[in-house]
Amino acid sequence: MRTLPDTYSWLGTADPEFLDLAIREIEAADPQATVCRLEGAPGLVWVGGRCSFAALAEAWQAVPPIFLRHLCPIHQEYLFPEGSLGALTLADSLLASIHPDLTFSVQTRLFGKLNLRPFQVNQALAEQVISATGAPLEVKDPQQILSVLILALADGIRVYIGLSHARQNLSNWAGGIHRFRRDPGQISRAEWKLLEAIQVFQIPTVAGGRALDLGAAPGGWTRVLRQHGQEVTAVDPAELDRRLAQDPGIHHYRLSAQAYLDRHPGRFHLILNDMRMDSRDSARLMVNFAPHLEPGGAGVMTLKLPSHHRLQVLQQALRILQGAFPVVKARHLFHNRSEVTVYLQTLATEDLPLPL
Repeated sequence: MRTLPDTYSWLGTADPEFLDLAIREIEAADPQATVCRLEGAPGLVWVGGRCSFAALAEAWQAVPPIFLRHLCPIHQEYLFPEGSLGALTLADSLLASIHPDLTFSVQTRLFGKLNLRPFQVNQALAEQVISATGAPLEVKDPQQILSVLILALADGIRVYIGLSHARQNLSNWAGGIHRFRRDPGQISRAEWKLLEAIQVFQIPTVAGGRALDLGAAPGGWTRVLRQHGQEVTAVDPAELDRRLAQDPGIHHYRLSAQAYLDRHPGRFHLILNDMRMDSRDSARLMVNFAPHLEPGGAGVMTLKLPSHHRLQVLQQALRILQGAFPVVKARHLFHNRSEVTVYLQTLATEDLPLPL
């Protein structure tokens, strides 16, 4: 694979509400980094560091940060006078770095009062790439991404452009903003949280698998699980949406999660928990259900974070989970609000220790 020009400056994106925690993640990875919030662009920071973009991106592929949602390098930077945006031309060195045999996409984000739309920038720059390299354009799942950020500021219009392999950006979506079309049959906004988690964590949904949905009402996650071919046991004292009532693949128990656990349920391939409760109590509940996951099974849950001491509460909840699950991954996803989505996994059968 062609080597991209390395750079020590890059852009990071997080939810504005969690930007402070994302900056802490950046500073922990590169203590000598200079991190500056971008004026007029909530949730974005400019980073100039001692560690290169490529080195940080490689490290974060193995252990992704929780709150930093997206990053992209800076290879070109322009400042146009106030009120005018000149023609954007990709540098020859940048065009030469684009691999002609790999798919590419242009992702543009605009902030401030600008008389243009992202697709106009995408189209203009994509034409330059195709003309110079012949690389195939692929918007949904590209292998290389040309990231563009345009800011309308008091002193003019600033433009940042960078090229990266898609895997380096933490997300294939511009700014990590992962949008889904609204389904006419959608029960709740929570469905988007699970859909995003399935893609981000590559959650296994085996056809005909058994899934347990704790705190299921009104049934958004149950509906998504059914769409992925799962037989669902939905547990919640409240009623499910009436559109789910006639589905023979859904078994609803009008009980609390603890009362259902006391009945000694069987084993499941997936256990999900989107219950509104203290993160540490929710983590303890999932630990209690861990013996009911099949070998190689997975859990998905959200940890609701308080207004104060968020990081402390999150770390306490993750430590509780790590006592029962060999794999614990946490990310603040685009469709999360004041919560973090956690992916849990048990060992596969071949990984289990042999009996003495």
